[in-house]
Amino acid sequence: MDTTLRPAARVICLDAAHRLLLLRWRDPFDGSWLWEPPGGGIEAGETPLVAARRELAEETGLDPAAVIDRSVPVERDVWWKGKRYVGTERFFLACFTEEQPALVRTGLLPDEEASLDRHAWIAPPALESLPDRLEPPQLRATVASLVREGPWREPLV
Repeated sequence: MDTTLRPAARVICLDAAHRLLLLRWRDPFDGSWLWEPPGGGIEAGETPLVAARRELAEETGLDPAAVIDRSVPVERDVWWKGKRYVGTERFFLACFTEEQPALVRTGLLPDEEASLDRHAWIAPPALESLPDRLEPPQLRATVASLVREGPWREPLV
Protein backbone atom coordinates (compact mmCIF):
# COMPACT_ATOMS: atom_id res chain seq x y z
CA MET A 1 0.00 0.00 0.00
CA ASP A 2 1.36 3.41 -1.00
CA THR A 3 0.87 5.81 1.93
CA THR A 4 1.86 9.46 1.70
CA LEU A 5 2.19 11.93 4.57
CA ARG A 6 1.10 15.28 3.16
CA PRO A 7 0.96 18.36 5.37
CA ALA A 8 -2.08 20.34 4.26
CA ALA A 9 -4.43 23.15 5.24
CA ARG A 10 -8.11 23.67 4.44
CA VAL A 11 -10.61 26.49 4.81
CA ILE A 12 -14.11 26.26 6.23
CA CYS A 13 -15.89 29.03 4.28
CA LEU A 14 -19.26 30.22 5.58
CA ASP A 15 -21.46 32.71 3.76
CA ALA A 16 -23.83 35.25 5.36
CA ALA A 17 -26.53 32.55 5.68
CA HIS A 18 -24.08 30.14 7.40
CA ARG A 19 -23.84 27.89 4.32
CA LEU A 20 -20.62 25.91 3.96
CA LEU A 21 -18.62 25.98 0.74
CA LEU A 22 -17.72 22.55 -0.59
CA LEU A 23 -15.93 21.59 -3.80
CA ARG A 24 -16.83 18.42 -5.71
CA TRP A 25 -13.81 16.61 -7.15
CA ARG A 26 -13.57 13.56 -9.43
CA ASP A 27 -10.66 11.27 -8.68
CA PRO A 28 -8.85 10.74 -12.01
CA PHE A 29 -7.61 7.34 -10.80
CA ASP A 30 -10.92 5.57 -10.12
CA GLY A 31 -13.61 8.08 -11.13
CA SER A 32 -15.05 8.37 -7.62
CA TRP A 33 -16.47 11.68 -6.39
CA LEU A 34 -15.83 13.52 -3.16
CA TRP A 35 -16.87 16.78 -1.56
CA GLU A 36 -14.43 18.72 0.63
CA PRO A 37 -13.59 22.28 1.68
CA PRO A 38 -11.03 24.24 -0.33
CA GLY A 39 -7.42 23.59 0.57
CA GLY A 40 -4.35 21.58 -0.22
CA GLY A 41 -0.73 20.89 0.45
CA ILE A 42 1.58 23.14 2.41
CA GLU A 43 4.54 24.15 0.25
CA ALA A 44 8.12 24.43 1.51
CA GLY A 45 8.54 27.53 3.66
CA GLU A 46 4.80 28.10 4.14
CA THR A 47 2.95 28.16 7.42
CA PRO A 48 -0.43 26.40 7.52
CA LEU A 49 -2.18 29.81 7.54
CA VAL A 50 -0.29 31.04 4.48
CA ALA A 51 -1.04 27.77 2.69
CA ALA A 52 -4.75 27.99 3.58
CA ARG A 53 -4.97 31.53 2.22
CA ARG A 54 -3.07 30.63 -0.96
CA GLU A 55 -5.19 27.54 -1.61
CA LEU A 56 -8.43 29.48 -1.04
CA ALA A 57 -7.41 32.10 -3.59
CA GLU A 58 -6.23 29.49 -6.11
CA GLU A 59 -9.26 27.20 -5.89
CA THR A 60 -12.05 29.77 -5.44
CA GLY A 61 -10.85 33.30 -6.12
CA LEU A 62 -12.29 34.31 -2.74
CA ASP A 63 -10.47 36.90 -0.64
CA PRO A 64 -7.67 35.12 1.25
CA ALA A 65 -7.68 37.86 3.90
CA ALA A 66 -11.00 36.44 5.13
CA VAL A 67 -9.16 33.42 6.56
CA ILE A 68 -8.62 34.07 10.27
CA ASP A 69 -5.62 32.87 12.23
CA ARG A 70 -7.47 30.22 14.23
CA SER A 71 -7.53 26.57 13.29
CA VAL A 72 -8.27 23.08 14.51
CA PRO A 73 -6.31 19.93 13.71
CA VAL A 74 -8.11 17.20 11.80
CA GLU A 75 -6.73 13.71 11.28
CA ARG A 76 -7.10 12.76 7.62
CA ASP A 77 -7.01 9.35 5.99
CA VAL A 78 -8.14 9.68 2.38
CA TRP A 79 -7.52 7.91 -0.93
CA TRP A 80 -6.81 10.15 -3.93
CA LYS A 81 -5.20 9.28 -7.28
CA GLY A 82 -4.53 5.73 -6.11
CA LYS A 83 -2.58 6.83 -3.04
CA ARG A 84 -3.49 6.88 0.62
CA TYR A 85 -2.89 10.29 2.22
CA VAL A 86 -2.67 10.39 6.00
CA GLY A 87 -1.78 13.00 8.57
CA THR A 88 -2.99 16.02 10.43
CA GLU A 89 -4.39 18.93 8.45
CA ARG A 90 -5.14 22.37 9.86
CA PHE A 91 -8.69 23.62 9.18
CA PHE A 92 -9.16 27.41 9.28
CA LEU A 93 -12.30 29.55 9.20
CA ALA A 94 -13.33 32.27 6.74
CA CYS A 95 -16.68 34.07 7.03
CA PHE A 96 -18.11 36.13 4.19
CA THR A 97 -20.67 38.93 4.54
CA GLU A 98 -22.56 38.09 1.35
CA GLU A 99 -24.65 35.06 0.48
CA GLN A 100 -23.04 32.53 -1.83
CA PRO A 101 -20.13 34.65 -3.08
CA ALA A 102 -19.20 33.92 -6.68
CA LEU A 103 -16.16 31.74 -7.31
CA VAL A 104 -13.57 31.84 -10.08
CA ARG A 105 -11.21 29.04 -11.10
CA THR A 106 -8.36 31.09 -12.53
CA GLY A 107 -5.76 29.77 -10.06
CA LEU A 108 -6.24 26.06 -10.71
CA LEU A 109 -3.55 23.87 -12.20
CA PRO A 110 -4.57 21.97 -15.39
CA ASP A 111 -5.11 18.66 -13.54
CA GLU A 112 -7.16 20.46 -10.86
CA GLU A 113 -9.25 22.15 -13.54
CA ALA A 114 -9.99 18.73 -15.05
CA SER A 115 -10.89 17.18 -11.68
CA LEU A 116 -12.99 19.98 -10.14
CA ASP A 117 -16.60 19.38 -11.12
CA ARG A 118 -18.44 22.12 -9.24
CA HIS A 119 -18.97 23.85 -5.93
CA ALA A 120 -21.96 24.26 -3.65
CA TRP A 121 -22.88 26.34 -0.64
CA ILE A 122 -24.45 23.78 1.73
CA ALA A 123 -26.83 24.48 4.64
CA PRO A 124 -26.24 22.37 7.75
CA PRO A 125 -29.21 19.99 7.25
CA ALA A 126 -28.14 19.20 3.67
CA LEU A 127 -24.65 18.04 4.63
CA GLU A 128 -25.80 14.52 5.48
CA SER A 129 -27.70 14.12 2.20
CA LEU A 130 -24.83 14.73 -0.22
CA PRO A 131 -24.84 11.96 -2.85
CA ASP A 132 -21.07 11.46 -2.77
CA ARG A 133 -18.37 10.89 -0.17
CA LEU A 134 -17.70 13.76 2.23
CA GLU A 135 -14.15 14.46 3.37
CA PRO A 136 -13.38 14.53 6.13
CA PRO A 137 -16.28 12.42 7.41
CA GLN A 138 -16.30 14.41 10.67
CA LEU A 139 -16.69 17.73 8.82
CA ARG A 140 -19.81 18.86 10.72
CA ALA A 141 -17.97 18.51 14.05
CA THR A 142 -14.97 20.32 12.57
CA VAL A 143 -17.14 23.28 11.53
CA ALA A 144 -18.82 23.32 14.96
CA SER A 145 -15.43 23.47 16.66
CA LEU A 146 -14.47 26.58 14.66
CA VAL A 147 -17.68 28.63 14.93
CA ARG A 148 -18.84 30.17 18.18
CA GLU A 149 -22.57 30.19 17.44
CA GLY A 150 -25.11 29.50 14.72
CA PRO A 151 -26.69 26.51 13.01
CA TRP A 152 -23.48 24.47 12.79
CA ARG A 153 -23.37 24.27 16.58
CA GLU A 154 -26.97 23.08 16.88
CA PRO A 155 -27.71 19.35 17.13
CA LEU A 156 -29.30 17.60 14.17
CA VAL A 157 -33.07 17.27 14.42
